[in-house]
Amino acid sequence: MGGVTSSMAAKLAFFPPNPPFYKVVKEESSGLLLLDRFPHRENVDVLKLPTRRGNKIVAVYVRYPMATRTLLYSHGNAADIGQMYQLFIDLSIHLKLNLLGYDYSGYGQSSGKPSEHNTYADIEAAYKCLEENYNTKQEDIILYGQSVGSGPTVYLAARLPRLRAVVLHSPILSGLRVMYPVKHTYWFDIYKNIDKIPFVKCPVLVIHGTSDEVVDCSHGKQLWELCQEKYEPLWIKGGKHCNLELFPEYIKHLKKFISNVEKPPSSRRNNHSRKSVDQSTTTTRHHHSSRRKSTDCFEAPRKSTSKKENLDFINELEPFALKFEMHDDKIGKLRIPYEHMERSRRSVEYTEKPRTSIDMKPEWPRMSVDCIDRIRI
Repeated sequence: MGGVTSSMAAKLAFFPPNPPFYKVVKEESSGLLLLDRFPHRENVDVLKLPTRRGNKIVAVYVRYPMATRTLLYSHGNAADIGQMYQLFIDLSIHLKLNLLGYDYSGYGQSSGKPSEHNTYADIEAAYKCLEENYNTKQEDIILYGQSVGSGPTVYLAARLPRLRAVVLHSPILSGLRVMYPVKHTYWFDIYKNIDKIPFVKCPVLVIHGTSDEVVDCSHGKQLWELCQEKYEPLWIKGGKHCNLELFPEYIKHLKKFISNVEKPPSSRRNNHSRKSVDQSTTTTRHHHSSRRKSTDCFEAPRKSTSKKENLDFINELEPFALKFEMHDDKIGKLRIPYEHMERSRRSVEYTEKPRTSIDMKPEWPRMSVDCIDRIRI
């Protein structure tokens, strides 16, 4: 069934820029790989990394002098590292970190086709590169996932117990929950972050715009509720899906977070773990943040005691899902309109209390071009 899910994701979730915003060329004199649209920088390495699924992905590594931490950045849906390049440079400078950004399979000049499971192999390859090529330790890495990039980010974070920290930027609960307010996890859903986030042991910063027209802000808020070690989130008043980097509080809050995760764990929890700062209000809310113990598998469907939900849309999707299972080559028959997914949605009402189980909701990759404008301080 994993292959079926990946096939659905490929049709419904991934929109690599076409044509790509860069090309990779090799400098004859040095043999170095370069991005042809950008001047060569001595502190930037261009890499091609093999994945366990047989693809080769393109990545850029930006060095900052004397940096002790590294940001592993998983970008959003309809972008590639050509579009993100200048933002990578700016983040490295302003946060004083090394940064590795990479393209998913089928994005930019990376080989293969986009799929959920390919993105998992992609981020594993990027992490392996940091360990083997740059001698970066797990405890010195901060994972950063933007929108659809929150999927591979949470996947990897749940498997690395000594990570320094995680940043989730406009994250999704799961793919299906971006479109429908479902209360259960279905086998054909993708990027089930809602099931995996409770297993992340390090501090988590959530950033979301209150006017996000693609992934409703309730996704970020519910993920924050499920975190083991909550950090003061940032709800940017008026922020949309592709412009959060333009708000002054974005970079200020990131700097504050980076500084805070340098402190001992006890000091971090006392100062920031349970604050919720909403840029849209002047009130500070305190949420229950007790850790949850569970033996559930990451991908397991969850039970619910709530009233039976309207599953009309499932009746529409499941016949296709069965067709995928028997005839995967006919996947093109599934059509969920692109414009339907681009419209502003209240995907999940943020009205119910956080539950004591992992019984929250996954979220869905977004399909908008991530903002790559320079950061304004």
